[in-house]
Amino acid sequence: MREELTTYWGGDWGCDSEVGVLRAVLLRKPGIEIENIKDPELYRWHAIMKPEKAREQHDALAEAFRSNGVTVHYVERMRKDKPNALFMRDTVLMTPEGAIVGRQALECRRGEERYVAEALAALGVPVVRTISGDGIFETACCLWVDAGTVIIGTGNRANMEGFRQVLEVLRPMGVEQFLHLQIPYGYAHIDSIVSFVDKKTAIIDPLRIPWDVWNALKEMGIRLLEAPSPEETQNLALNIVALAPGHVIMASGNPQTKKFLEKHKIQVSVIDISELFKGWGSIHCMTAILKRDPVGKLF
Repeated sequence: MREELTTYWGGDWGCDSEVGVLRAVLLRKPGIEIENIKDPELYRWHAIMKPEKAREQHDALAEAFRSNGVTVHYVERMRKDKPNALFMRDTVLMTPEGAIVGRQALECRRGEERYVAEALAALGVPVVRTISGDGIFETACCLWVDAGTVIIGTGNRANMEGFRQVLEVLRPMGVEQFLHLQIPYGYAHIDSIVSFVDKKTAIIDPLRIPWDVWNALKEMGIRLLEAPSPEETQNLALNIVALAPGHVIMASGNPQTKKFLEKHKIQVSVIDISELFKGWGSIHCMTAILKRDPVGKLF
């Protein structure tokens, strides 16, 4: 199917890593859905966003991607009662052959999936699976290591049936190793526990990554950098997006983590998303990947 994407689907969409050169993303600019919120806790926010400031910061994020050669696409339509829709990575997991559309665990987010699928279809991105039945799977619970390995989490945002459905899709695509990460209580996804910053380098939260996953990555020869505390918990400092191998974009307010990464020869671009962060999500949460240059199997 990969060979047919350009011919029949209008573009060579796909992703087999977290660090291949980033070519295209899907975002949701906060719309009317973030206005008139009275109780932020109903949506798992820690404060109410100022709509215009949030939109200005989101535009700046999109421009940061464009300035690095990334094509930015948008989900244009959304229900008026879904203010978390800006966190697009929770709904779309890109594979080498198309997108898996997740199924939200929280009732306040159910229904986002329809409009994301609509946007993918309009772009010509194949939807290779929509999590269904008893499956629950927010797609930020899965990270690519390389074309043959993924880290996949279960917890309060992903159950074992959702896990099984994702495996069912990825195995025929050549994924042979699935590192199961049990997501700790109090955490939603795994993108604030481990993040890849180069082809064989990841930054981790050493207090929350399970030993089995840590050991498996070490045995693969991956360099694991232990993030300085407390930015990884207070500011989601690990919630970053790689623009290319060895070059990441991260939220401002994490000077220790920035300095730490630069010390290990990782280029860091910084952007202010302080208003958007009131929704308790950061750059990786907001960014659904549509296309990266392939990395293939590294291990």
